[in-house]
Amino acid sequence: MPYMAYVDQYGQLLQMGQDARQMILTPALCRAARGLLDWTQIDLAERSEVSRSTIRDFEGNRHDIHRATAAQLRRAFEEGGVMFMDVDGCGMGVCQRNGSLPKA
Repeated sequence: MPYMAYVDQYGQLLQMGQDARQMILTPALCRAARGLLDWTQIDLAERSEVSRSTIRDFEGNRHDIHRATAAQLRRAFEEGGVMFMDVDGCGMGVCQRNGSLPKA
């Protein structure tokens, strides 16, 4: 399963020979996934090995992140029990996998 899609400077989604259902991690999805897990930005930084300042700037719409960084964040979320899904007519969303509870 591909982690990310490439979006060019004009906002056009490029498939790059991958599955048509692509994951684009947005600042809002990042915040939502953290909220589901009750993680702080520091928690996410530790679990993903991405700096807190990068996460803060991304979530605050100060700058985009590289595909590899987005993949690290998504991996941490998925290992924490979050599932990303494409909801027909709505776009990308997040939910907790069955049996997943926030880690205290």
